[in-house]
Amino acid sequence: MRARLFLITPRVVDAATFAPKLEAALAAGDVASLLIAPDAAPDVDLQAIAETLVPIAQKHDVAALVLGDSRVMGRARADGIHIEAGETALKEAIETLQPKSIVGAGNIRVRHEAMEAGEAGADYIFFGLLDLEEGEEVHRKTIDLGAWWAELFEPPCVLLSGRSMASVEVCARTGADFVAVRAAIWDHPDGPAAAVAEANAILDRVATELPDA
Repeated sequence: MRARLFLITPRVVDAATFAPKLEAALAAGDVASLLIAPDAAPDVDLQAIAETLVPIAQKHDVAALVLGDSRVMGRARADGIHIEAGETALKEAIETLQPKSIVGAGNIRVRHEAMEAGEAGADYIFFGLLDLEEGEEVHRKTIDLGAWWAELFEPPCVLLSGRSMASVEVCARTGADFVAVRAAIWDHPDGPAAAVAEANAILDRVATELPDA
């Protein structure tokens, strides 16, 4: 099995200046999803950001997801929502938005929460905390949870990488379905297009080396 890229927007997004960077990144190689997740953006700002970025993602057959706001998701015609507000909010989103829209579960900190999200019907389980600054490497707990989930459960899982490209490989080797990348793409010294190409090369290589490849 080959993991795919799950890109996350930078913490601070100026839609006008970020749009060409996103266009370059998505044109450079396979990307499954884009999570629009700027830090603490007011509703009006998140709306404007989503309305700019969603069409770019969809033009490249990339699923556009919005963090936590179903109204913004709907108005921007995004493909889904990423829920971090707990089990009740997740169940409400699943009930009202599926199957037309993707509903993903994040802010998962322990195995029990992951199993509850899977049983509720989340389309994916996201391991890694969006509200923490990424270190160079993947958080150990993210790897442990992802490897456990990938081995035992059917719903796909997403693992949040660190700032380094080496961390992309570490995530992929767990057997996760998707590797979420943020700073490693947007802060890459050669630009986001080069970063996406490099990350995909890593995922290709790991896929040939995994036991079930």
